[in-house]
Amino acid sequence: MDTVLIGLLGGLITGISPCILPALPVIFLTAGAQSAGVGKTPEVIEAPRSRPYFVIAGLVTSFTAVTLLGSLLLGLLSLPQDAIRWAGVLVLLLIGVGMLFPRVEQLLEKPFQWLPRRRVNDKGNGFGMGLALGTVFVPCAGPVLAAIIVAGATGTIGFDTVLLTASFAVGVAIPLLIFALAGRGLVERIRFFRSRERGIRITAAVAMIALAVGLAFNVPQAIQRLLPDYTAGLQRDLASSDAGERALNLGGLITDENRDLDRCTTGADELESCGTAPSIRGIESWINTPGGAPVELENLRGKVVLVDFWAYSCINCQRSIPHVVAWNDAYRDAGLQVIGVHSPEYAFEKERANVESGVKEFGIEYPVALDNALSTWTNYRNRYWPAHYLIDASGTVRHISFGEGNYAATEKLIRELLAEAKPDVRLPAVTEVTDATPEQGETTQETFLGFAKDQNFAEAGAYRAGEREYRLPKTQMPDTFALEGLWRVEAQSATPIDADGTIQLNYRASEVRIVVSGQGTLAISRDGESLDPVDVSGTPRSYPLLTSNQPSAGTLRVQVPPGVQVFSFTFG
Repeated sequence: MDTVLIGLLGGLITGISPCILPALPVIFLTAGAQSAGVGKTPEVIEAPRSRPYFVIAGLVTSFTAVTLLGSLLLGLLSLPQDAIRWAGVLVLLLIGVGMLFPRVEQLLEKPFQWLPRRRVNDKGNGFGMGLALGTVFVPCAGPVLAAIIVAGATGTIGFDTVLLTASFAVGVAIPLLIFALAGRGLVERIRFFRSRERGIRITAAVAMIALAVGLAFNVPQAIQRLLPDYTAGLQRDLASSDAGERALNLGGLITDENRDLDRCTTGADELESCGTAPSIRGIESWINTPGGAPVELENLRGKVVLVDFWAYSCINCQRSIPHVVAWNDAYRDAGLQVIGVHSPEYAFEKERANVESGVKEFGIEYPVALDNALSTWTNYRNRYWPAHYLIDASGTVRHISFGEGNYAATEKLIRELLAEAKPDVRLPAVTEVTDATPEQGETTQETFLGFAKDQNFAEAGAYRAGEREYRLPKTQMPDTFALEGLWRVEAQSATPIDADGTIQLNYRASEVRIVVSGQGTLAISRDGESLDPVDVSGTPRSYPLLTSNQPSAGTLRVQVPPGVQVFSFTFG
């Protein structure tokens, strides 16, 4: 049930992510677009009411197969890893042309005439178009999709993986089907559209052709770079829950080599000590090294190393890479060695030529490892694109940062490690690269209460695993939290023991939410004024504590009953 629930929720979140926006106009229009008869004067024929279902069924079927089995199949057939994607682009183009010219459409629909429907030759059900869309459907890759991709790429596909993939596909399908049905309903119910069926068909064809051409030239990626990934926090919350950890089997990746990485606080602004850096292994080939020679971390003792996990089509990575390139340019001569570990999200990102094109486009001059089997990704227990691991001159991991942002803190720590390695080093000025991370507003950053990813605790260095009595500080800095009472702090959550515990949160936001699980009632107050209590029940989920039309700053106090697990605070 954990696997099904996490897969379904991960799919739902992915189905509303900004990365699917380029496909929505096509889904909306083609789900309601009419078929046409063949003749000198084509007759517009009403599309079957089942068409939206077939469109989404085709999309989900091919997307699932490509994600889970595409890489393995292409490898067995010795075909280029981007063959499926380009085939999908070509089919989309042909279908768009077919919607303009009915004879072409009938040829494309003919292979699917075994499907149970009437008048096959007159009514296209859209399944073939959905299949084509699924091969080029590239949503934001959260931890759930990452787990599926890793399983498919490494060939470790078992029953749990199939179950996770199937439930994820169902989750993705739900919001897309709603959108497709909306398009169908618009055509059926509004007279303006019923009287202009041929115009809708032509518009849908143009949208399809435009999507195919745009995909060929990576236009959707350029558009998506400007959009905030408003689902990233939800994906992180989902993966960091106890159910998420179990379903994604993240604990199964823990080895003696990477066990100490848990000591690092994600996105910390101070150096930490998190064990010897795991090795870079299983690399297919290298870019930007003499003769393609591999880079070994053991041979870089004395240098500060930044390992950057990325993928060239990842929108978040595309906004992060300029900062990494700037750090390499500024600090290379001072002793910094940047290593880009290209861990592909999708099969087409395994093609060396595609990665080389990305390397050239972003101006990357440092070594890039093609981690096509995701061996190094797995060795670091990584879950995010992008992810930065900062290693000191002795080979110890001193800082980890997941996702976009936190650039100023990371650069500050790079400078500290360079000075630590060579006290007499002359460092250049701080780089000045604009942070292009889309802002949802000036708010407190997401705050985790588990020791593995705790952020913003009011007393630096005082938050650790185990049971402990906490006291509220006399003064508390903005954007921090503090505890009072006896609490048990675990990797992903904090739980009061024996009696109610208090969380005091200084925040800046228009909306504050809390992710909790268990059974009980949270008593809430803001700046001493009582707010409506929050009833908690069941598995981890997000509950609103405060909602306002205007951003504000203040202090929230949350009384948490014993046994209720608190995972994080999110802000909007």
